[in-house]
Amino acid sequence: MEEPLMSERFIVETSARHLHVTEEDLETLFGKGAKLHYKKELSQPGQYACEERVDVVGPKKTLNMSIIGPCRPSTQVEIALTDARTLGVPPPVRESGDVENSAPCKLVGPCGEVELKQGVIAAKRHVHLDPETAEKIGVKDKEIVSVKIDNPGRALVFGDVVIRVSPSFRPAMHIDTDESNAACAFGECYGEIIK
Repeated sequence: MEEPLMSERFIVETSARHLHVTEEDLETLFGKGAKLHYKKELSQPGQYACEERVDVVGPKKTLNMSIIGPCRPSTQVEIALTDARTLGVPPPVRESGDVENSAPCKLVGPCGEVELKQGVIAAKRHVHLDPETAEKIGVKDKEIVSVKIDNPGRALVFGDVVIRVSPSFRPAMHIDTDESNAACAFGECYGEIIK
């Protein structure tokens, strides 16, 4: 196996199923003038878990999910493929925000419902990096790399990991619950980029 490109490791975080909503859909679900209520800060600056939860309804079952704030330009549901089987929807694996021709579902809140013709995806695993760290590691925005997670008994190399670079990011890899279980990425876990 090839050696890591860097000596520093970055935190690997499990991104559980959640959704992002537009201001319009938030008002439909929670009532006119509804605002998101901060529950806890997430690792990426400006992102936070909200008190608000909605039911995501698929052809087979319903899952209750948290909203992540702030509001976004398009409503998007991010699930693991196990969740997709539970709901009965076929989401494509995509980067966050790329919802064109993705899977449909219904959202049900306390004040109304939203029929999404598209918007359900399985988020492509990715590494958030600030420009300085990306330069130090030798990677660029949108580059595809592999990341080694070296947990005892479940060491794993994830391929097809997209690098996302922005001045507003903190170094962290995001994987879904299926990927986290495969790598025993529980508690404090770290990854290294390899090529």
